Amino acid sequence: MNLQLKDQTAVVFGAANGIGRAITEAFAAEGCKLCTFDRDDKADSLTAVNSSFIGDATNFSDVKAACSQFNKDCGAIRHIIHAIGIGSGKFGFPFWKLDPADWPRMLDVNLLTAVNVGHAVAPYLTEQKQGTLLFLTSVAGQIGSQTDPPYSAAKAGLINFMQCASKDFAPYGVRANCLSPGMVKTQLNQSVWAAGQAQLPEEERQSYERWADAKIKIIAPLGEWQTPAEFAAMATYLASPHAKNITGQTLNIDGGQVMHS
Repeated sequence: MNLQLKDQTAVVFGAANGIGRAITEAFAAEGCKLCTFDRDDKADSLTAVNSSFIGDATNFSDVKAACSQFNKDCGAIRHIIHAIGIGSGKFGFPFWKLDPADWPRMLDVNLLTAVNVGHAVAPYLTEQKQGTLLFLTSVAGQIGSQTDPPYSAAKAGLINFMQCASKDFAPYGVRANCLSPGMVKTQLNQSVWAAGQAQLPEEERQSYERWADAKIKIIAPLGEWQTPAEFAAMATYLASPHAKNITGQTLNIDGGQVMHS
């Protein structure tokens, strides 16, 4: 399928690792002009990157400066992907085992960075009257995950923000959607395992691989882990004209973990 993305500018926030890195590589394969933003300089090792910015997405000034640089270096910004997310690193069941002080950082990174990106790119997208935004959320934002309540609540807020943004951008021909991962073997997923294991007696602890194999069979009807490549393929499709009537949606790639009847 020809996705018709060649020479269009794609900006990936959180490009250095995991799903964000896979998405960046997928847009490169489509012939896009690539701009990356990350606090990790590993994003600079990606091939075919036209412009990169090392910064902190919780700082609105950094995000605005990056967008200005990208627009100057690569021309009109067309596709924006927000792939930033962290877990609390703590096991939050029941929620009162955590402290209210555990929440602000989760909201800052998982939700407010997306708000910063939305505000920063809005002038460019509304002026050119075309473009797409894609936010990486989580099934945790739809089911109320007891493992990490601050993360879960922040991702739920992100879904709602995307819905508001999609309505505001629609008159300008700009689309906004979310991709919702279920279980992917990333650093974030490994942090969930580590936090849970720390709560168990030593004799009951499991290796990551053993824990992962058992967990995926319990929570996902298809019984398989999802891979970053699956999200990369969907991200490029959603940016393409083939998805011109898809906006305001949260698309789950989760092996059937979340089903809405």
